[in-house]
Amino acid sequence: MQFGNALAGAYFERLGPLGAAALRLALGAAILALAVRPRVRGWTLRTWIGALVLGAGLGGMNALIYLAIDEIPIGIAVTVELLGPLAVAAAGIRRPLDVAWVLLAVGGVALLGFDPGKALSLPGLLLAAGAAAFWAMYIVASSRLGPRVRGVDGLAVAMIVAALVVVPFGAGHAVAAVGADPWLLVVFAGVALLTSALPYALEFTALKTMSSRVFGVLSSLGPAVAALAGLIVLQQSLSTAQVVALALVTAASAGVIATSRRV
Repeated sequence: MQFGNALAGAYFERLGPLGAAALRLALGAAILALAVRPRVRGWTLRTWIGALVLGAGLGGMNALIYLAIDEIPIGIAVTVELLGPLAVAAAGIRRPLDVAWVLLAVGGVALLGFDPGKALSLPGLLLAAGAAAFWAMYIVASSRLGPRVRGVDGLAVAMIVAALVVVPFGAGHAVAAVGADPWLLVVFAGVALLTSALPYALEFTALKTMSSRVFGVLSSLGPAVAALAGLIVLQQSLSTAQVVALALVTAASAGVIATSRRV
């Protein structure tokens, strides 16, 4: 997902962040709908509401994180965004050992985003914080909807909802850019597959049986991979402190898996 985000970020000058988000979500929704062909007959009102909430979470976190990445480095943006899943993880704490893994992840994430020599855009930070709130909403909604639907049917419907939420804001930029260079459709079909269809399907399936606490700590790997993606794709350098942070969040993720109870 993070390498796909970095690739999309390389096209912001041509599409704009909302144009990129709109194109990614529209293509991701189309790919998932065609692959899954969701069966919605017999869904209850509660299931439909769950799919709508999940779609709103997906749309909000995708649009806001792209707007944030346009303002601040991708590693910093995803670090701030991680406050969402870490808040979910903290809310699910049941044992002292769980506290240790969450604190280790928080420490690594804070270190990853620490750079005293670089001024960061306040609007960019606020946009990333908004994305964090929507990410938390996505995790909770996904964990509740998943057990009530077949396979990833609920996610496929939610992806369509997310596209409907974001496309009106970015369609103008996306249509203009694709009209000038149709090859962007191929590029963003790959981005949609990497950042939406495949990872969200895997997450939706995992959250059917995995606790949101474990998922929240594992999400701390996101900023680490985002920082590496920024280095490789966007040539955004890593400091020594950020390299240490990668080790901390990896240790926290490995620890929470090794000591987690079956759910």
